Amino acid sequence: MYRDEIGYACNPLFMDVTMPYIDGFVIAVPKDNKQAFIDYARLMDTVFMDYGALRVMECWEDDVKAGVNTDFRRAVDAKADEYVVFSWVEWPDKESRESAYQQMEELMKTDERFDATKYPVPFDGARMIYGGFSPVFSLP
Repeated sequence: MYRDEIGYACNPLFMDVTMPYIDGFVIAVPKDNKQAFIDYARLMDTVFMDYGALRVMECWEDDVKAGVNTDFRRAVDAKADEYVVFSWVEWPDKESRESAYQQMEELMKTDERFDATKYPVPFDGARMIYGGFSPVFSLP
């Protein structure tokens, strides 16, 4: 072990390890649409996996408390009959994610998984918040 420039302990075995890139999503889903959401996510998340994602995690609200200034429910304007879903996609790196998204743009024109009449979206996508994140460190 040695200490970095800030003084944190560092293990040389983990130096120069490529960190993954994370896409995070928060949405509000009507309680009655839980199974429809799960079915939809299982279908759509295969697209991420087909294009190189390492892992996709879909998490249904279980212990989401009201905050003082803001919270998950307010962030997506969740109604009383909606639950919050927190999701993320783990990519090998940002370049892999960018390449996958470019390919998915074309795929959306021809792949039936993107046909909203056949596979309706079970939530209001206009209230979804999302973004890409570069991890600063990871613990096993």
